[in-house]
Amino acid sequence: QVQLVESGGGLVQAGGSLRLSCVASGIIVSINTMTWYRQAPGKQRELVASITSGGSTVYADSVKGRFTISRENAKKTVYLQMNGLKPEDTAVYYCNTRRLAASNNGWGQGTQVTVSS
Repeated sequence: QVQLVESGGGLVQAGGSLRLSCVASGIIVSINTMTWYRQAPGKQRELVASITSGGSTVYADSVKGRFTISRENAKKTVYLQMNGLKPEDTAVYYCNTRRLAASNNGWGQGTQVTVSS
């Protein structure tokens, strides 16, 4: 059974930083494209960043240059380093595999990020 547990969220002032972590079980992280999504109140869930098994990364335009996705396969963990946070980054952040996200499965509880102005 797939389980994805996100952590590292919190309340931070604009311009601050947070590092989110996602620990996976039930899947082989090293062979999956891993993704971070976010969902703000009243909005649809959106893709923030992804990283392939080969380490190629893709970012939403809104976070390019500020966020960095990485993975540590031995720890089955995916990270999202968020710098230069803005109030519009406020959302619940989720990690998932690209395949499970496409079928709307595998979602964990997420971690809340709140950025104050």
